[in-house]
Amino acid sequence: MNKFVIDTYAWIEYFNGTIMGNKVKDIVENTDNNIYTNVISVAELASSYKRNSLSFDNEKESLILLSNIFLIDFDFAQEAGILHATLKKDRKHISMADIFILLTAKKLNAHVVTGDQDFKGLKDVILLK
Repeated sequence: MNKFVIDTYAWIEYFNGTIMGNKVKDIVENTDNNIYTNVISVAELASSYKRNSLSFDNEKESLILLSNIFLIDFDFAQEAGILHATLKKDRKHISMADIFILLTAKKLNAHVVTGDQDFKGLKDVILLK
C-alpha cells in the first residue's frame, strides 16, 4: 500500500473539484492507498471555511471517511519546532503547518501531496502544479 499525507492546499483543491483537485481525487479515492491528514490541516481547513462564510460539515465528514487523522503529541511538536528552525534557514517562507505535514510524512514513510511551492524540491513530495 502507498501512503500519502494530504495537506490543506491539496484538500481545498479536492473539495473545489479543480484540475489539481482531480489529481488529488485519483490518490485519495484509490482504495490501494492509505491517506493521512495531520490534525493541523483540519484546523486550517476549518479556519478557511469560516473566513469564507462556508459550512465545513460535508468536508469534515469527507475527511473522516477518506483519511486517517494524524494526531500530535508533545514530542512530535518539539521535533517539529526543531525541524522548522533548521529548514527556515534556507526556506524563509516555510510555515510551521508545512513542517507538521512534512514531519507527519516522515514518521509514516509517506509522500506529501500539495500544491504549496514551499515544499518544492523536498524529498517525497508530490507537487500538484
